[in-house]
Amino acid sequence: MTVSVKVYTTPICPYCTNAKQLLASKGVTYEEIGMHDMSGDERRALMQKTNNYRTVPQIFVGDTFVGGFDELNHLNQQGKLDELLAG
Repeated sequence: MTVSVKVYTTPICPYCTNAKQLLASKGVTYEEIGMHDMSGDERRALMQKTNNYRTVPQIFVGDTFVGGFDELNHLNQQGKLDELLAG
């Protein structure tokens, strides 16, 4: 079973594009959520979940906050991303 993946993004963000491409290359279906489409309350709630992480993308695998593209890519290079995605 694979876990759900959420990617919070903004338009014209190269790191967001890279994260989505990496996930797509692994055949991962993800939910993309535009930061500009969120209310102020939703953004504040997200900041609490991410310990005030302020850059995009913000990537969640299941309930685990991965971080941004650099952290996602690092997990992939270490061979740990597939394990995380498998749940």
